[in-house]
Amino acid sequence: MPQIQNLQINAERLWDTLMETAQIGATAKGGICRLTLTDLDRKVRDWFKARCEALGCTVSVDEVGNMFAHRPGKNQDLAPIAMGSHLDTQPTGGKFDGVLGVLGALEALRTLHDAGYETNAAIEVVNWTNEEGSRFAPAMLASGVFAGVFTPEFAHTRQDRDGKAFGEELARIGYKGAEKAGARKFSAMFELHIEQGPILEDEGRMIGVVQGVQGMRWYEITIAGQEAHTGATPMRLRKNALLGAARMIERIDAIAWEHAPDAVGAVGLLENKPNSRNVVPGEVFFTVDFRHPEDKVLDTMEAKLRASLAEILAPLRLAYSETRIWNSPPVKFAPELIECVRIGAEKAGFKWRKMISGAGHDAAYVARVAPTTMIFVPCAGGISHNEAESTSFDECTAGAQVLVQRG
Repeated sequence: MPQIQNLQINAERLWDTLMETAQIGATAKGGICRLTLTDLDRKVRDWFKARCEALGCTVSVDEVGNMFAHRPGKNQDLAPIAMGSHLDTQPTGGKFDGVLGVLGALEALRTLHDAGYETNAAIEVVNWTNEEGSRFAPAMLASGVFAGVFTPEFAHTRQDRDGKAFGEELARIGYKGAEKAGARKFSAMFELHIEQGPILEDEGRMIGVVQGVQGMRWYEITIAGQEAHTGATPMRLRKNALLGAARMIERIDAIAWEHAPDAVGAVGLLENKPNSRNVVPGEVFFTVDFRHPEDKVLDTMEAKLRASLAEILAPLRLAYSETRIWNSPPVKFAPELIECVRIGAEKAGFKWRKMISGAGHDAAYVARVAPTTMIFVPCAGGISHNEAESTSFDECTAGAQVLVQRG
């Protein structure tokens, strides 16, 4: 029986699968547009299912579309060890965000299969549904259902900006499974991911040993004014919703700067109505994303956001509504799994450092119901959620190698 510490992943095969799946939803600028529960999402799911079944795995799907490829172990009394991430992307996403975590885990599985190595516990490779939240908000929706944060009914009734419901689209693409979300138990879960920041590259380190995830809060705000003719309406009589939104966007940026360097904040989505060149805007919808490693600071930022809405919009004679649609508290990962990653990185000969994740990941929710941690690898310039996102052959190889490395 081969020793697992001697197993080496097939780097060329990993890279080839990354490039192959990147063609599913490929964009002209070299990225991927593969929004969750679209026909392209169905295509990549079918690809993943077929590759796992070719290894003798049983692939199951739960009621919110999470996919689990199961490879049996020697001891059926042990809960499986899970590895995985997500295959959905941003509208202008890159080739590696999420995808590396699924395909790196698939490569680890292939390596075990090629070597005939039988693990003690079963291994499961997971594709979580709607991690990005770019089509259906909030992000990490299906892993949140798995962890009991959201109900299946909540997930199924989420709608995209065209009014299409998550549950209906899940059924349409054929990935609404019968298994109850969360019924499956893990003894551990490892998520490989690109850093989505510049720290590892800047320090010349290959592996980030992730300690946890910072807290995140999302808000939706609608500002209501009055549509009017831009040429015939005096400035003093206007109720310009877009002007109010512009001033709020600047204030939101200032709130994040007040709590820097650990705080971040941004308006990422904005819809202006009626969006006509000679009409004073009557309504603006926008989103706010605040993040910080401490809940108390997020409480302060939230209070400042709400105070600013009243302070800025009232003098402009604008009405507004504000809703916090998502609150993901800071997460600390399992110390024993963090140590496994550290030892694995050292045994494989990679430079590493401790890190806190600035981005949200499915691991943040899974950590509520199973011991969990993450492995980071660098990405060029820290660029992610961008078609220019780039992670090298060697960096992808390193992350997958840590998954199979024995301490």
